[in-house]
Amino acid sequence: MQETQVQLLCPACTRDWELDPRDLSGPREDFACPDCEETGVTADFLRTKRDLDVLRQFSE
Repeated sequence: MQETQVQLLCPACTRDWELDPRDLSGPREDFACPDCEETGVTADFLRTKRDLDVLRQFSE
């Protein structure tokens, strides 16, 4: 079985990383960068529309 990951990018410090979508809350939930503590909704940290679509599938 292939492991699914979503790509994240902090809009403040530009940290780039991947997480399992099951480790994230929904796209409209609060999220904070682990490096700089920039906060916003999870969707603001996702790199691509594909990442947003994957997260939506896992948060339904």
